Amino acid sequence: MNFPLFIARKIYQDPGDKRKVSRPAIQIATLGVAIGLAVMVISVCVVLGFKHTIRNKAIGFGSHINVGNFMTLQGGENYPIVVNDSVMKVMGKIQGVKHVQRYANTQGILKTDDEFLGVSFKGIAQEYDTLFLHENLVEGSIPAFSDKSGKQKILISKIMSNQLGLHTGDRVFAYFFTSDNVRARRFEISGVYETNLTMFDKITCFTDLYTAVKLNGWESDQVSGAEVKVTDFNKVYDVEDIFIEKINRTTDHYGETYSSVTIQESNPQIFSWLELLDVNVWIILALMVCVAGITMISGLLIIILERTNMIGILKALGAKNVTVRHTFLWFATFMIGKGLIIGNILGIGIVLLQKYTGLFKLDATTYYVSTVPVEINIPLIILINIATLLISVFVLIAPSYLISHIHPAKSMRYE
Repeated sequence: MNFPLFIARKIYQDPGDKRKVSRPAIQIATLGVAIGLAVMVISVCVVLGFKHTIRNKAIGFGSHINVGNFMTLQGGENYPIVVNDSVMKVMGKIQGVKHVQRYANTQGILKTDDEFLGVSFKGIAQEYDTLFLHENLVEGSIPAFSDKSGKQKILISKIMSNQLGLHTGDRVFAYFFTSDNVRARRFEISGVYETNLTMFDKITCFTDLYTAVKLNGWESDQVSGAEVKVTDFNKVYDVEDIFIEKINRTTDHYGETYSSVTIQESNPQIFSWLELLDVNVWIILALMVCVAGITMISGLLIIILERTNMIGILKALGAKNVTVRHTFLWFATFMIGKGLIIGNILGIGIVLLQKYTGLFKLDATTYYVSTVPVEINIPLIILINIATLLISVFVLIAPSYLISHIHPAKSMRYE
């Protein structure tokens, strides 16, 4: 039988005298651990949810890796590159690649009787993964975009819809300027999307790949580039290394040079901002562990002082200092364990409430989301629990040495 564990369990289960100072001290220490853990769980779940939500929105507009013309990726001008079936097959066979889709960009102006707006038309074809657009569609439907013919339909954002007063089924003229003339097209609004990622929603509308290529005056096998989705986002740089080796610096039959860039490199401001959130999480975790540790130290010292008489009796009966110390460390572990259970119930409960009700709202113009996003990561929550338990017990080792200064003869007379 583990003697320190047995004694600690008896002490913990003993209701004792309610007038004793140790009872509220135990409750305060337990509550400190519970609140600290709850805050840590909520913080981690919110930051994970926020980072992945914003990241997925950025990826929805640009995928994981963008393969395009070297001049386009370096300077921002819209130069074509050949991405035909054979090129797509080569990219699709690269290890780690999940999906390849073509796109073509062109600039134009949407004009109504009262308003006009400069936008970027993104032409997409039948192989384009429209799941992201479906998830953010607020009105209408997404047409079957093609590279063979143009249906003169476009998908605009909610911002454009509000600014121009356009809705599903309305028709609008678009004007495209080239070096020698102006081209006009009349499009039908097929649907309206809203991602709240303002930098993209303000300028991006979707149309047929065929229409965008024709408006740019390119050949049928030329596009602005190809968007590549990888199977594991954490290995995106490994996949890009393969693209750099096999695709980059090669040329098509028009003499244009291929190049590639990751979503992090094309949108550094977004991903740098998201990385700063990790610093905030570490600060919160450190502060909450400190709070839990301090409350546990205070509680343990109060309990030791109040149990001085019992410590003296145990020593008089032959118990060694290490045995008594282990007894109180086990006692503290019971308090921490109860605090962890309460903290998990409280933290995960709030996270689940937010996940299924969206109770807490955000300003979408500032945070790019209308409600606080959360993501439950069970392995990470378990790791936080284990780390909190180990750190809390570790910081109690030094205060527990106070027991070695308690002498049996003196403690018998201690009141």
